[in-house]
Amino acid sequence: MKQSSSHSDRLQAAKQQYWNANIRVVLILLGFWFLFGCVLSIFLVDTLNQVKLGGFPLGFWMAQQGTTLGFIGIISVYVWVMGRLDQRYREAVQEGEPR
Repeated sequence: MKQSSSHSDRLQAAKQQYWNANIRVVLILLGFWFLFGCVLSIFLVDTLNQVKLGGFPLGFWMAQQGTTLGFIGIISVYVWVMGRLDQRYREAVQEGEPR
C-alpha cells in the first residue's frame, strides 16, 4: 500500500511538472504569435514598408505572407516540443521519477 501511495505521489508530481512545462511552451509561443500577428504586421508596418522584399514593401509582405509562415512555424515548433515533452514525461512516469 505504501508503495502505491508513493507511485501515486510521483505520478501527480510528474503530471504537475508536465502541465507547468506545457503552459510555459504555450506562453512563449503566444509571445511569438503576438510578435508576428500584431507587432510586425500592424504596429511596425510603416517602418517595415521602408524595406523592399521581392519588389514589395516588407510590411505588406509580412502582413500577407510572413504571418502565415510564422503561424505555420509556431505550430510546427509546438508539435515538435510537445512530442519531446510527452516522451520525456512518459519515460519519467514509467521509470517512477520525474526529471
